Amino acid sequence: MFLTIIVFLIILSILVLGHEAGHYFMAKRLGVKVEEFGFGYPPRIFGKKIGETIYSLNWLPFGGFVRILGEDGPELRLSKRAKKRAFYYKPKRVRAVILVTGVVINVLIGVLAFTLIYARTGIPTKTDEVKIVEVLDDSPAKGAGIEKGDVVVFVAGAGEIKTAQKFIEIVSQRDGEKISLTIRRGEERLDKEVVPRKEPPEDQGPLGVVISDTEMKFYPLWLMPFYAGWYGIKEALGWAVMVVLGVKMMIWELITRGALPKGIAGPVGILQITSGVARSGLLATLQFLGILSVNLAVINIMPFPALDGGRLLFIGFEAVFGRRVRPKIERWIHIIGFAFLISLLFLVTINDVIRVIEPWGIFQRIKGLF
Repeated sequence: MFLTIIVFLIILSILVLGHEAGHYFMAKRLGVKVEEFGFGYPPRIFGKKIGETIYSLNWLPFGGFVRILGEDGPELRLSKRAKKRAFYYKPKRVRAVILVTGVVINVLIGVLAFTLIYARTGIPTKTDEVKIVEVLDDSPAKGAGIEKGDVVVFVAGAGEIKTAQKFIEIVSQRDGEKISLTIRRGEERLDKEVVPRKEPPEDQGPLGVVISDTEMKFYPLWLMPFYAGWYGIKEALGWAVMVVLGVKMMIWELITRGALPKGIAGPVGILQITSGVARSGLLATLQFLGILSVNLAVINIMPFPALDGGRLLFIGFEAVFGRRVRPKIERWIHIIGFAFLISLLFLVTINDVIRVIEPWGIFQRIKGLF
């Protein structure tokens, strides 16, 4: 459990510090004063001022924060000279770039994580053949004498097989019927007959095999970073789409059913997943880091109050209508948005706790008391 918590805090710190560092470096680059960059969250252990910025170490040992002059609205106490360095008084383009940079850093962290994985495991490449990767015990395939490493070459009545999708479609259409297969085993060609199950066990297919039409290919050392980077970008975009669809589903479920979807996880759920990921090794942990980083980027860019996307929305309003929303009104909108997010986080956490303790029957016992 101790290892899980350490891994969880390291992952969370990388994601949050990376995001805040994006705001920090871009603010510095564009001439906006950064008052404090904190490691962890207050209360402060100590801080040292270097130049105009305080670098602090805080007691809550995860994540971090950046405090930018004028980020929460107009600063009446500032002199005209100081206002030139305040976020609030900067042009729309400057404010938008500073806000977006944190999100961009999270996307880049995700891409980097996936790139490192592909560089280590190889690039998935289509082979134009369907290979049996695993044969499950007590399955129709096992009974028919099909073995791991066999290649499905031909299906009677369906022709040559070159993609896993085609083979899956053929098998699903013929469940309960005898299928004649031609397989390649080394240099041999063998004919096998198998009957797909109509009602296979959960998490198994009709034949009880794991198949693949791709292999992990390694290119020359100087080419691998380019291939791995390209697939890392594709992987990050794929997860981004999944997060958007997940948020859409969550909102729909909340509106129509007044409940959260079962797959939504909060801090407790993420901690529980981290436990399994940490035991699975470095690559699994790296993939989990990449997924969470893309998740954070997508959530943060959404046009909701209190998030970076919500702040961008107000800048967009200013660009369209030529005037700002009153600072007090904007501040209250962000406060209400933040309160809603905290409430949602509370509900998700309750869901997580129930999911964790339910297998032990604790939740049912507590309900029984009432």
